[in-house]
Amino acid sequence: MKRALIAFLLLLGLAAIVVLQRHRILVYILAMQGPPALLERADQGPGASWYDDYFIVEELDSDTFAIGEPRYYQQNFNYLIVGSERAVLFDAGPGVRDIRPVAESLTDLPITFVPSHFHYDHVGNEITFEHVAVVDFPYLRARAADGRLRLTFDEHLGAAEWIEAPTLKVDEWLAPGSILDLGDRRLQVLHTPGHTQESISLLDLGSGYLFSGDFIIPGPLFTFLPNSSMGDYLDGARTVLDLAPPEARILCAHRVAPPGVPEVNVEDIQDLRQTLLAVRSGMLEGEGLYPVVYPVNDRVELWAEPSWLQDWRTMRERQGGD
Repeated sequence: MKRALIAFLLLLGLAAIVVLQRHRILVYILAMQGPPALLERADQGPGASWYDDYFIVEELDSDTFAIGEPRYYQQNFNYLIVGSERAVLFDAGPGVRDIRPVAESLTDLPITFVPSHFHYDHVGNEITFEHVAVVDFPYLRARAADGRLRLTFDEHLGAAEWIEAPTLKVDEWLAPGSILDLGDRRLQVLHTPGHTQESISLLDLGSGYLFSGDFIIPGPLFTFLPNSSMGDYLDGARTVLDLAPPEARILCAHRVAPPGVPEVNVEDIQDLRQTLLAVRSGMLEGEGLYPVVYPVNDRVELWAEPSWLQDWRTMRERQGGD
């Protein structure tokens, strides 16, 4: 009887460790597969031009460019947003290749790098940018008293592809809701958490473009990672619906397959909000064990943790704010 009890307690302890360390275990399982090989070069459609054998460029208008990485398995898209005085590079991919020459071939203006969030496939990693702007939160400022922000394991997740977490030299802090002035072009910084707590989107107040990062993409939305939160996702969806015009073009950071720039619309955000509310109320059940998959509509899914692990608090609530 005593042996059985000890065995039960050991199994219980092991289960608790697995639950508490589930994110790290997932990352290390991915790391065992090794860095992914590049995809074969494929037809990207009439709107795309190859910069080299890795990057493509699609011109959205004369001052807005999508810089795609179609040979990287996550099909990343980064955006160069050009004003009259400076330009913003929103995301920089995983750094498989240096994105700076591509951006510099499209404008002579100084370029500010702005990451949508800190995951390894967006920050460029070993690429060093002359001017970097990141979202302004007290917990990040406290870690960057010398202007250098070392990303943590949970923020970066680069161990999944054997990429070391970088230190960002922060030149400019972007308060949520503030305006990033490019000259004759103004971008509003929207805090759109959920995928990660520091995730931001940029709303172009002139054109109506919304550059969403990973907050929403055509495909699966990951909410089972460290720093993910269902409550934050609901908060971010409310922000977009409050501030983005109904006709906004939402330009995303990943696509499922070529051709074209990944794009959704405000109706997809409305569907996401309704899905989150249905999951929170228990009216919608997902499929699978881990992650649990909830359908949003015919092109978007929500990949979440099981209901007993889902966090419905917002970032403000977790940090003790109002």
